[in-house]
Amino acid sequence: KFFAEIKEWKKGVIECQEAGEKIPPVTDYIGECFWKIAEHLSHKSNFANYPFREDMIGDAVENCLMYAHNFDPEKSKNPFSYFTQITYYAFIRRIEKEKKQNFIKYKLLKSMDTGGSLTSWLKNNNFDEEQNPESHLADYFSLSKNDIEKFDTKKKSKKNENSDPK
Repeated sequence: KFFAEIKEWKKGVIECQEAGEKIPPVTDYIGECFWKIAEHLSHKSNFANYPFREDMIGDAVENCLMYAHNFDPEKSKNPFSYFTQITYYAFIRRIEKEKKQNFIKYKLLKSMDTGGSLTSWLKNNNFDEEQNPESHLADYFSLSKNDIEKFDTKKKSKKNENSDPK
């Protein structure tokens, strides 16, 4: 039924494009399918525990709506896989955005700890005496060592690109 609805909607899109008119909105059924794909994919183990799951779903549905007109029923008879891929990559982009925001919070908090009060609090209240207090802070923001290095590297390379050699 999803394929039949998409195929019918796509005919209307082609007619509107040829007439120079605005692309018609997707039907309620197609929109519901986009939402269901995103909702169910968000329950998979690699996405289920993120606190911003609703944002991931919203981004995915938005992306599906933005790129629905690109689906070609002549090339593929499986819109489910096409829109699942769009949803998957929307989730990945949202996770990257959230990690970047957490990195900014992490760096800000770290830079504000000039007196060492946060570091000493982490030392006094941590469960693992051997672990570095900064790694507890990174854990709090769900940042791995690789995430921190990646975002630090991006910032350094942007600075190098923007600086004028004299």
